[in-house]
Amino acid sequence: MTAAIFDLTPDHVEAIQQAAELLVIGFREMAPDAWPDMNSALEEVADCLLPGRICRMAVSSEGVVIGWIGGREAGYEGNVWELHPLVVHPDHQGQGIGRALVRDLEDKVRQRGALTLQLGSDDETGMTSLSGVDLYDDLWERIHTIQNIRNHPYSFYQKLGYTIIGVMPDANGPGKPDIYMAKRL
Repeated sequence: MTAAIFDLTPDHVEAIQQAAELLVIGFREMAPDAWPDMNSALEEVADCLLPGRICRMAVSSEGVVIGWIGGREAGYEGNVWELHPLVVHPDHQGQGIGRALVRDLEDKVRQRGALTLQLGSDDETGMTSLSGVDLYDDLWERIHTIQNIRNHPYSFYQKLGYTIIGVMPDANGPGKPDIYMAKRL
């Protein structure tokens, strides 16, 4: 990895702009409606900077934010945290930056007493075999035989030890599920 990881805080004005730009760029193909513009992306970054949350950025040697990750308590008396969001600039993917950000977040939430880190990974654009089908028809068999058709991130998370724990059918419209994953810390 060719980046250093730091806290992203409200006083990092330029880094916040860069983090928001990454959301727009990074999710354009996979989830085009997630953060389609800078206003929605800036709102997401601001949400991740609320007190009690974790927001970490990967910064290149040139001082540019090339990835970032957020974490928030998901209830259960602090035992479960949610990873949301994770984005790495497309030009820097496959270089270990996402892996380093996830490992860093795992360490941070473990230090806060979390036992589990969970996430949702939408499939809005037909990236897996779970998209475009009626998931109410034999859901667990469909999860068991999931196929990654177009480089969906669930495979990345599996390599880091995350397990598919469920799916919300039609979460983003008919045939557009959200894949739930978790890892014991």
